[in-house]
Amino acid sequence: MMLDADIRSQLDQYLQLLEDNIVLKVSAGSDNVSKEMQELVDELSSMSSKIKVEKAELKRTPSFSVNREGEDTGITFAGIPLGHEFTSLVLALIQVSGRAPKVDQQIIDRIKNLEGKYHFETYVSLSCHNCPVVVQALNIMSVLNPGISHTMIEGGAFKDEVESKNIMGVPTTFLNDEEFSSGRMELEEILTKLGSVQDPSEFEGKEPFDVLVVGGGPAGASAAIYAARKGIRTGILTDRFGGQILDTNIIENFISVKETDGLRLAGNLNEHVDGYNVEVMNQQRATKIEKKNDYIEVELENGAVLKSRAAILATGARWRNLGVPGEAEFKTKGVAYCPHCDAPLFEGKDVAVIGGGNSGIEAAIDLAGVVKHVTVLEFSSELKADSVLLDALDNLPNVTVIKNAQTTEITGDEKVNGINYKDRESGKDHHIELDGVFVQIGLVPNTEWLGETIERTKTGEIIVDKKGATSVPGIYAAGDCTDSAYKQIVISMGSGATAALGAFDYLIRNSVSNKRETTIS
Repeated sequence: MMLDADIRSQLDQYLQLLEDNIVLKVSAGSDNVSKEMQELVDELSSMSSKIKVEKAELKRTPSFSVNREGEDTGITFAGIPLGHEFTSLVLALIQVSGRAPKVDQQIIDRIKNLEGKYHFETYVSLSCHNCPVVVQALNIMSVLNPGISHTMIEGGAFKDEVESKNIMGVPTTFLNDEEFSSGRMELEEILTKLGSVQDPSEFEGKEPFDVLVVGGGPAGASAAIYAARKGIRTGILTDRFGGQILDTNIIENFISVKETDGLRLAGNLNEHVDGYNVEVMNQQRATKIEKKNDYIEVELENGAVLKSRAAILATGARWRNLGVPGEAEFKTKGVAYCPHCDAPLFEGKDVAVIGGGNSGIEAAIDLAGVVKHVTVLEFSSELKADSVLLDALDNLPNVTVIKNAQTTEITGDEKVNGINYKDRESGKDHHIELDGVFVQIGLVPNTEWLGETIERTKTGEIIVDKKGATSVPGIYAAGDCTDSAYKQIVISMGSGATAALGAFDYLIRNSVSNKRETTIS
């Protein structure tokens, strides 16, 4: 059997949710991957009388499609969808059988209103925690709209295809044979890129919030929960609920939880927020904030304006770019930012990691188990990672560390073939031939959209006091977008709580002040 006892037990419970019969059409050869895939689909069929298996000729071998009886649904898995993609398979089975996806009605309407033919193909690795987000989103679209189809392609099973298309980052999605996107994309993001946007009129007539949180990461979720627990009208405006932790694989320093991962923690945050009366406006980006009379007004990218008596900025931070020639040109063609996602694509190859902090050294350690050789380039004279990580690095035979190295260019033709750096001590220029570059040089706050409205540091961090208050009365800030000394999940959550309590205190005092003014007048 392909599946162990625990997975079979869990799967058996999910298969009880199947509503109508489904047909798995299988295109298999005599290779080992085909044999394993055939074993998987046969095992699925043996576990439910509602699953039938048929032979078929599909575009790729090995692959299988998931269909309703008498109808091609448009969902195909090329390779074996195990690892992180096993959930994608289970959801596809359930949704194709007729169980409705857990998606807001306005999203369903946007999907159904798409006109034309859209054939998506997504290249994944089974160790990628971001890939299932894209796969599951496109599968949902295929279930809901007959003009949409989607194939998940496991890169390890189709290495020649991956090489021929110069795919060096996952997930990478093609639409009608043209590259569509690379990296994690939520369902709403995909729809927006296809030209389907949420109607700004849907925001008209919204009652003003007491507290509006801008940002949906750990700090934003914590702030919203603390505000909602005060019984006040609370909203979250975010372009990606979960924030930066969605790009984090293993989390081992979240106190009271020995180990978790970013997707699981983001799901827990979402579930916790949903337990309160918080209005979540996902996949919405703020472009302007200002105080007008008694309200804070937040303008959205779609032109809508939201009002609130107080606001909390928790927009987080993103990976910092090197800013050297070749970085943008070769992104997904050898330049990568997620070692957990993209390491399998560099198996047996030489790569570099830029950055000697915790993230850089963790990346080097992870990559060393997959690639041929890792070169760590650190700008300063010493590595800044924790000692436990440095000890682990010292024991790896295929890692070289170069300090005082200023990266000057990432070279390549159709994809990366090397990196240039300057020795900051000698001033000499050097070139290293390699196949990939992983950039791990810290964070930059997501605060450019604030303009001159709120006081910030030279590096763009929002300046806050001990209550999380900014330079504008009624506007608070928390998490990695602020000038806090350390950028950690647990610290972000604490600062989110602080900002919410500070905002609540502001509302109380402001309300009392207004009452006094009214009485006097």
